Amino acid sequence: MLIHPRSTLAWVVEQERAVWLTPLLIISLAALLQVLATGTIRREMAMSGEVALPPGFEYYAPSQQAQFYQAQAATTSATFVYVLPAAGALFTAWMGWLFTGAGLHLALTLVGGRSTSASTLNLAAWAGIPYAVRSLVRAAFIYLAHRLIASPGLGGFAPAGGEGLAVVAAVLLGLVDLYLIWHVLLLVTGVRNLPGATASKAWLAVGLTVLVGLLLQAAPGYLAARLSGMTVIRPFLF
Repeated sequence: MLIHPRSTLAWVVEQERAVWLTPLLIISLAALLQVLATGTIRREMAMSGEVALPPGFEYYAPSQQAQFYQAQAATTSATFVYVLPAAGALFTAWMGWLFTGAGLHLALTLVGGRSTSASTLNLAAWAGIPYAVRSLVRAAFIYLAHRLIASPGLGGFAPAGGEGLAVVAAVLLGLVDLYLIWHVLLLVTGVRNLPGATASKAWLAVGLTVLVGLLLQAAPGYLAARLSGMTVIRPFLF
């Protein structure tokens, strides 16, 4: 996948049997390594009295700042630092794969392409390898820099606070990075190998699938921001 993606994806989409387990295990393991790195740094920061403040924390109301510190003190156990984030990482990785595979199959059907559920599920899994690379890179950065990533993706370009569409834009920017673009290119490359899939149909089907996926990922962060009145919390999604 990393050296010869075209030939690998051509083989993947030809398979009528399930060949998605290996890439999903790689993606899951990489996600767990990132959770381990993040949890380790968080516990060290909590033990030293250092707290990673969210962007725009200085604009929080005093009551909100107090709630944040109380929440930080109550969530330093292994359950909150390792177990729950690990479960969330695995859930989102596998659900993201299912959504991408099923959504891509539906989108191809709508645009007039021909595919099987097995081929799109296999493609979705192997095209998700960039996310494994992203998790490994982030885990290495957290360990080496000994600090957490405050604004992933393009999240650093989002203004602090905001309401309505500004909140949605802030969440979406945090989800967009080079690994997402890499993922899209792999999906398009794989779809081009399916029967009846022209370049325009491939881009349209993949674009629809990824766009809907991004909006679904942004929904939890948007709702959290609206309900709490605090800065957006980016979900850890595939």
